[in-house]
Amino acid sequence: MLRWILGGRDAQGSVEKNHVLFIGEEQPKNWFTELQVLKGHFDIVRFLVQIDDFRFASAGDDGLVLVWNVECSQTGERLLELRGHSQQITAMTAYTHTSGENTHTSLITASSDRTLSLWDPETGNRVQTVSDLQSSVKCLLVLERLCVWVSGGNELCVWNRDFQLQCQSQHHDDTGISAMVELPKNCIAAAMDKEIVIFRLTMSTGSQLSVAEVRRLSDHQDSIHALINVNDGLFASGSHVGELILWDAVDWTIMAYEHILWEESQTDTQAEIRLAAPKPSEMSIQHLTSDGELMVAAVGSGLYVYSVITKSVVAYRKTAHDSNVLHTMLLPDGGLMSCSEDGSVRMWEMQDLLLPAEPASAGFFGMWTFGRSNKQAGPPVKKVIELPSLRTLELTGDLIGHSGAVQMFMSFGEKGLVTCSTDHLLIAWKNRERESHLRSLALFRKLEENGGL
Repeated sequence: MLRWILGGRDAQGSVEKNHVLFIGEEQPKNWFTELQVLKGHFDIVRFLVQIDDFRFASAGDDGLVLVWNVECSQTGERLLELRGHSQQITAMTAYTHTSGENTHTSLITASSDRTLSLWDPETGNRVQTVSDLQSSVKCLLVLERLCVWVSGGNELCVWNRDFQLQCQSQHHDDTGISAMVELPKNCIAAAMDKEIVIFRLTMSTGSQLSVAEVRRLSDHQDSIHALINVNDGLFASGSHVGELILWDAVDWTIMAYEHILWEESQTDTQAEIRLAAPKPSEMSIQHLTSDGELMVAAVGSGLYVYSVITKSVVAYRKTAHDSNVLHTMLLPDGGLMSCSEDGSVRMWEMQDLLLPAEPASAGFFGMWTFGRSNKQAGPPVKKVIELPSLRTLELTGDLIGHSGAVQMFMSFGEKGLVTCSTDHLLIAWKNRERESHLRSLALFRKLEENGGL
């Protein structure tokens, strides 16, 4: 494994290093053995959005949008530089529109300068812009079936593909909408501080869209940091104090409730379910991801894998990084990947838990219930998690290259992986054998074109 340290990589904050997780240079299951640094940003890079099978866009606090080709990243040259925003970019998404046999993908960006922009990644032109918004937009959601997209800030606004405002919700408090997901029956779930607000879009006889609030879900005890679709029938939310709730996407009832409590004591080597833990170490859920059957939660510096089918914990790693985990992804081979404020990107596979290899004193995952919770009705029903079914996450790859917190990553399958960081850089991680083969083919083609010279 190629390890190229571009700068110091101390974890942010006072964190005790976990030496068990240093696996050395030999990483046979890690095929990311070559990297290319992509330069162009001059501030924190927070967002990566895939445009097609080869191209992606990056954006962040410098207000720039840069378009790259993952297959051309050997030279480190960007395809386009999109300039127009005067302040940091707060959200970015791709918007694919099909007209007849033609399909075109555009980029939508939102900025702290209270503007929205539509970009053509083929030419680099800013096709549309909306300025003087009442508040900054924090999140974007495309509703392809309705041919509209939604912006979330202090208001929820619905726009058509020509950037014309179709309808909007009433003004919300200053916390605003931090995340949104699409639900069945033309509904949207929006995270607003501790609550999830359900909105419904309605089409009138004259093809006029309207939006209305239909339900507020107030089951979280603290601010919601993550909101995702799990599958067609479920969505999930995670809060600042480690609450994970699995919701029915149609009737918005609670299907399962988990309170993730990491046990402080090092003396207990058994996972336990506690009715009332005294001063538990509750850690924030920073990120959620799911493949429809498994769900991964980034909890503080740890990782937690939950089965949507059995509604139970299947694997965990209490200390996966030296600092907070910011982004996760499930891999096709059954493993997963995570990145952290400590500047690392790590690969994991699930293995049987051999106590006391990693003490299961995780306090573990306090409780889960079926049906809507009732805070006034006393403690929820508990179900003990069987220890034999628990697995641990074994480190199989450690990608070292960034000198700042890795904000997120994006996979292009065999073409590689792209990461972005607070160090203002992007890194394209590749398979050295594949890249060497491609370079050889390119060289042979060049020799043939030049008559063998």
